[in-house]
Amino acid sequence: GHVFRLSKTTGSGSPAAPSSVIMRINEDTLLEGEHVVLVPYNPDHVPRYHQWMSSSELQKLTASAPLTLEEEYDMQRSWREDDDKCTFIILDKQQWADPTVREEDCMVGDVNIFLTDPEDPSLGELEIMIADPSYRGRGLGKEVTRMMICYGVTKLGIQKFEAKIGMDNKVSIVLFKKFHFQEVSSSEVFREVTLELTVDEAQKKWLLGNMDFMQEKQYSKTRARRMGAESSVE
Repeated sequence: GHVFRLSKTTGSGSPAAPSSVIMRINEDTLLEGEHVVLVPYNPDHVPRYHQWMSSSELQKLTASAPLTLEEEYDMQRSWREDDDKCTFIILDKQQWADPTVREEDCMVGDVNIFLTDPEDPSLGELEIMIADPSYRGRGLGKEVTRMMICYGVTKLGIQKFEAKIGMDNKVSIVLFKKFHFQEVSSSEVFREVTLELTVDEAQKKWLLGNMDFMQEKQYSKTRARRMGAESSVE
């Protein structure tokens, strides 16, 4: 599956200057694709997320240590407030279209853009995790990658993407190469390869030429509408 993630402590963790609120840019953003809906990571999502991350397979693939539920809530808060991370939870659109299904029951994974270099805000590290095994191999990773590259380029001003992937995670390496990422280095110590994509004009044309595949909506309004529909169903 497309599970490639750095440790959960990526980023400086230092307090942000008040003026730099770029990563809260997505706190009311919902991105709707063909098969997936991307929403901001909020406290309702934490128990399910915590359940995923207690899997030893995901810990190994993501190089993360298990956290307690309490620590996971802290992590969610810091991710939401940090200005160097942009996190979306991936939902199954078909499930989500049914208002009787709770949002947290539609969760299939998450996707992040980290601004790893304080000197260069145009560099973003991309990672995607399709955590639910039954959703792997269905093209969701590809759709989410395209959505996030487009979002990163158009909304965050990113010009160069980086991905660090475990050497054994062949599926993810192949996925990124489809998006013209090039392998730039590999580390035997960390057993990971680093891939890079510089978004030049040709790339932009190829990626952003037709943006119909993705719609941006207000998360709070869409969520309220969905919950309203849910209460009228009951």
